[in-house]
Amino acid sequence: MKAQYSPEQLVERLAAVPIFADLDRAILQQIAGAAVRREYSTGQVLFLEGEPLPGLFILDSGLLKVVKTSVRGREHILEVLGPSQPVNAVSVLTRQPSPATGIAIEPIQAWLLPRAVVSQLLRDHPVFAELVIENMAEHMIRLVELVADLSLKSVMERLAKLLLEEAVDDTVVRPRWLTLAELAARLGTVPDVAQRALGRLGADGLVEASRREIKIKDRRGLELLAG
Repeated sequence: MKAQYSPEQLVERLAAVPIFADLDRAILQQIAGAAVRREYSTGQVLFLEGEPLPGLFILDSGLLKVVKTSVRGREHILEVLGPSQPVNAVSVLTRQPSPATGIAIEPIQAWLLPRAVVSQLLRDHPVFAELVIENMAEHMIRLVELVADLSLKSVMERLAKLLLEEAVDDTVVRPRWLTLAELAARLGTVPDVAQRALGRLGADGLVEASRREIKIKDRRGLELLAG
């Protein structure tokens, strides 16, 4: 169902977004006035690798995966983003085409801030510029960690780390979209290898996996494996 917001409600929603958190109300009202509401169904592409970036997306609801795809169609998920998270902040700092593709893995409602609007905000409001730069720096750190994990850790070690990061009360809920193929894409491997890694964790007594969830049975052991 489409969420409808009054201008004041939209300002309050935007104030909950980390890169907007320290902006005064007048600036938030300016952003709200420029925001374009967008809706995407599951599987729909928000932005495509190699194509021009339309601006800065802010997710209101739903989940998005950011992926790189090989010429043979193999997919590697760089990150999964949810509500109140900015998407493609790089679009306001460069005129280069999109370095990755964004795909809805759940129905998404989002706001799009056109590039020209965000560029003007960066020039006019140093606080906003600092927050965008901070977001980009944190994003770069995550990508460096991803490269290190892919280069230096085994699939089992990467899986252990992912489960620890995703678990709430030692349980990772498996929504319908989190198939074995999606899990493999997050680990940078293929489904057969991901399945064997998960089975090995289960055989070692570290986790207990079912279709709907993965329970961590030995957190300390999983932490040691994840390094």
